[in-house]
Formats: sequence, structure tokens, C-alpha cells
Amino acid sequence: MKILHTVESYSPALGGMQEVVRQISERLVKLGHEVTVATRKHPERKFTVLNGVKIADFEIEGNRVRGIKGDEEGYLNFLLSSEFDIVTNFAAQQWATDIALPILDRIKGKKVNVPTGFSGLFDPAYSDYFSQMKTWMKSYDMNVFLSDDYRDIHFARQNGISKTTLIPNGASEEEFLPRPSMDIRQKLGIGKDEFFILHVGSYTGIKGHKEAAEIFLRAGISNSTLLLIGNQNEYFKKVYERSLKFGWLRFLNRKKKKTLISTFLNRAETVAAYQSADLFLFPSNIECSPIVLFEAMAAGLPFLTSNVGNAKEIISWSHGGELLPTAIANDGYSRADIRPSAMLLEKLYKDKQRRESLAASGQQAWRSTFSWEIIARQYEQLYLQLIQR
Repeated sequence: MKILHTVESYSPALGGMQEVVRQISERLVKLGHEVTVATRKHPERKFTVLNGVKIADFEIEGNRVRGIKGDEEGYLNFLLSSEFDIVTNFAAQQWATDIALPILDRIKGKKVNVPTGFSGLFDPAYSDYFSQMKTWMKSYDMNVFLSDDYRDIHFARQNGISKTTLIPNGASEEEFLPRPSMDIRQKLGIGKDEFFILHVGSYTGIKGHKEAAEIFLRAGISNSTLLLIGNQNEYFKKVYERSLKFGWLRFLNRKKKKTLISTFLNRAETVAAYQSADLFLFPSNIECSPIVLFEAMAAGLPFLTSNVGNAKEIISWSHGGELLPTAIANDGYSRADIRPSAMLLEKLYKDKQRRESLAASGQQAWRSTFSWEIIARQYEQLYLQLIQR
């Protein structure tokens, strides 16, 4: 098959959606298919092929609501002149999908939509966009959802979108099955006897960094380290170092041997952190289907997560973690309740047997259902079925 995947940004850019598309695309190439990714230009991308995946990049940014800037005409011509068997748009509300929406009937090949959550569904600025989305989704040959219980699939059901299927996210067996490639505790100065808590997420202000820090500092635990891994961590450092609240909490914890590390690590170091930590803490505010939870499962790492995206569903699938007490606002954003969340962290900190049970259940679920190898074959099967129709 000749396959086109479109996504707002791609490697070497970092992020959940980039990782999803990379994992699926590279595995489809290994299965014998020709895969091209259409994406935004990146200043560090000096290649046109990565691990067998062809890259067509464009100088574009934005979306239909905020406005699109750049080579929109070039991308339109690319979509209309190319001949692919399958064209899959990953994620709504960004240019690579939004430019394609009004011309779906003119694009050759079977069209697949992977909306990934509709984060702006409750934002008044997007009301007209989602009014039109009801029609656009019916123009796709298939709509793929990462969850059976989230706002995007509820939107589809409420608006009579019948061409739907479920394919979840996952984590890489190539990364997580081997033993840790390094002693990340030694590298970061985390003692072997310290309780090691991990959070992974870009410093966007909505991934729960501040909540994770406050939960950690308010929990009745000691001899422990919270490691926050993400790019652009200067944002969090400024908030953490200048905040009077965090200053007071640090003062109260001065005798409890608590350490907070905020840094950026490369992928190998990040995987080693997953494999070396004792607990994953993820009080994020907005997600669709958090890849980091699947990565925690793959590493045999129990997790605590806010009720964000389909985290509750992932727990029901895997029994690999527990849900933090969470309030969901009218705007759709989740906010962990700090004090009871700190108590839950403290409870799990004291219960090693419970942590080991969660870790074993999560890793078993990942091995049987949520590896990228299994998920890529599900996409392959879907694509073949669409072509055969």
C-alpha cells in the first residue's frame, strides 16, 4: 500500500502525537508498505527519509480557527496531486487536517480520520468549526478513536457518524523490553534507597507540573525525589522558584529529604527513568489518550493519574494504576484535588505490595494488547479492509 499520514509536526519534534505517528508509520514500513508523512518543517530536520518513512514538509502553522499561515497552497496541491491508497489525518484542530477537511472528496484514496480528542470542543471560539465537523466526519471512509468513552467518540455518536472504530495508543516493545541502558539514578544523583517518583510531559502549563510538585510536597513521605522530564523546563523552574506557595512548602519539607528535579532528558535517558522509578505521577489537565500511561505500563511502573482523557478507561483495561481525585470544569479541563491526591500518594508510597500488583497487571496488559507492534497491525488490517471495499 501507498500510505500518507498527515500530522502537525514530526521527528525531531517531540510530543505525544508525533510519537504515535512515528511508531505506526515505521512499523507499517517494516510490514512492507510505502509510507509518507506530511508535516511542518523543522529547523533540525536535515533528512527526507527517517527509518524508511518519507517526509514531505511544509512551512505552515496554525488552524482554521486561529488562522493558518504559510504555504497553504503548496500543501493543497500536494494533497490533490498525490496518489495514495490511504490518506490518514492525525489530530483535528491543526493545519495538516484542517486544510484537508473541505476538499476530502477531491483527495484520491481512502480517507481516515484520527481526531485524538477534540480538545477545543467546549471552547466557544470553535463552535462553528465543530458544527461543520459533523459533515466532515461523514466524508471520511473511517474515523478511528483512541477511546470508547471520550468527548470525540461521544460527539460522533451524537451526530450520527456511523463509520467508526477503536484503536488505542501504546508503547514500544523495542524501547521497554530491554533492561535499562544506564543507571539513571546514579546519573541524576538519586539514591538507590530513595522513593523515585516520575512525571513526563512538555512544559506547556497544562500537563500538571505544578499539581505534581504540590502533591509531592504535601504528601507525608520522606527520602524521596520527584523527577519532572520535559522540554522547555525553564517555564516550570521560574514558576517553582518564584512562587511564595512553593517556597513555603519547601520550607515545611526541609527536614524530610525531599528533592524535586526539573530537567530535559533524551529518549534513552527517559526510558531508563521509567524503568528505574517507583511510581508515575500524572495530574495532567488535558489529554486524549496519554501515551505516558502506556509507557509506564510497559516499564512495569504503577501510576497515579488525574481523570483526564481516557485515563479512567486505561485503568479499567490494565489495572495498572489508580485515579487521583479530580474535578472536571465546564471547559473540559481536569484539575486534581491536591490534598486528597497527596493522601493517595502517601498511601501508595507505604504499600509496596499494592504497587507491585499494579505494576504486574499493567505490564501484562501492555504485552498482550498495547504494544505498537500489535497496534500497527490493527492499522494495517483497517487500511487493507478499506481498500478491498
